Amino acid sequence: MPLSEHEQKLLEQLEKQLHEDDPKFANSMGSDPGRSWSTRHVVIGVLCALAGVFLLLVGVTLQNIFVGVLGFIVMGGGVYFATMRSSAGAKPGSKAAGRKPGKPKNSFMSSLEERWDERRRGEP
Repeated sequence: MPLSEHEQKLLEQLEKQLHEDDPKFANSMGSDPGRSWSTRHVVIGVLCALAGVFLLLVGVTLQNIFVGVLGFIVMGGGVYFATMRSSAGAKPGSKAAGRKPGKPKNSFMSSLEERWDERRRGEP
């Protein structure tokens, strides 16, 4: 069942507040909107992994341990590179860009309380 537009906005606000309050935890959860999968990374990583497999097989057929180990390292590096996420969209200091200057930072709960009070008073 898809979320309503109001629920999606609330979820986005929760995520944004989590990133502001505890960026280390938010990054460990992997929901950072500034980080995304890069097609270039995936393609290069897969090509490196295939080259590593090829080197590994060449090392086994030639019975050369050095070539086999090198192939294994190249293969592992390719897999690592393919699964890396790029952070091209994230710039340092971009968190405060959406805030008005001079306005103090409110916590998510205080902003929800303000909105609740406005609704109870009948303000939009």
